[in-house]
Amino acid sequence: MNVIRCKPNPQTSKRRKDMNTRTIPFAFTIFVVVVSGCSESASPEGEHSDTTQTEETPMLSEQLEEKAAASVTRIPADVRQTYAEAVETVRGTGIEKSAKQVGDAAIDAELSGWDGSSVKLSELWQEGPIVLMWYRGGWCPYCNIQLRAMQQSMDKIEDAGAKLVVLTPELPEKAKETADTNDLDIVALHDKGSAVAKDYGLVFQLPEPIIPAYRDKLKLPEYNGDDAMELPLAATYVIDQSGKITYAFLDADYKKRAEPADVIEAVKAAVQ
Repeated sequence: MNVIRCKPNPQTSKRRKDMNTRTIPFAFTIFVVVVSGCSESASPEGEHSDTTQTEETPMLSEQLEEKAAASVTRIPADVRQTYAEAVETVRGTGIEKSAKQVGDAAIDAELSGWDGSSVKLSELWQEGPIVLMWYRGGWCPYCNIQLRAMQQSMDKIEDAGAKLVVLTPELPEKAKETADTNDLDIVALHDKGSAVAKDYGLVFQLPEPIIPAYRDKLKLPEYNGDDAMELPLAATYVIDQSGKITYAFLDADYKKRAEPADVIEAVKAAVQ
C-alpha cells in the first residue's frame, strides 16, 4: 500500500518544471503528521551528523538558519526576545526527554488525509520502516522549508526502504492548501486535536506571552479548528518493522528540524 504520494496534476507538474529552471532559495517538505518546536540541541539519538549535500540541495539546517537570519531585519528585537524566551520555557518543561525516545514502542493510530484516504500506521511499518514527521502548520515558514526539503529527499528515503508519513494538527483543507502552495506531492494526515502527538508526548502549551500572536495574528484556531493554544514539537521519528523507534529528533526550538541526510542514514540502519 502506497499512501505517500498524491497524483500530480498538469498545472503542478508545470510549476515544478518551471521551478527547476531557477535557483530555489528555500526547500520545504511534507507527508503528514505534525508536531512542532524542538530544543536547541537534539537528543543523543537525534544529533546532526556531518553529512553534506550537493550545492544544488543545501542542507536543511543552512536553509533554516538563512530564514532565521532574515527575520532579524524585519522582526523587532523585543519580539524576537519574547519568542526566544518562549522556546526556553518549553524546553524547561522537559518535553524533549519525556516524549517518546529511541527504543520506545511506537504508538499506533488510524488517520486520514485531505484526499479522503485512511491510513493505519502499524500496517505501514509492518511493510517496512516509516519516517514519522510532524509539522505545525502551513502558517509556519520553517515547517514549509522542512516539508519542501523532505520532498526533495523523497526518492532517497524510499530507495532506502522507508515511507514518509507526515502528520499535522491543521485541518485537512488547510493541509491541502499547504501542499498546493508548496507544490507538494505528499498528502498530510490530520492529527485532530494533536491526539497522536499527545500519545507521543510531543504537545506543549504555548507560553502566555506568545499566545496573542498565535491566536490573533497567525490565526491558529482557524487552522486547527479549535481554540486550544497548544502545538506539537516538530518531531521526526524512524520506526522499524517491529514497531520500535530507532531514531528520534526532538527539539523545543521550532527553527531546528531533522536533517534529511540524517533521517536517510537512520532508515538504512533500520532495515539492516
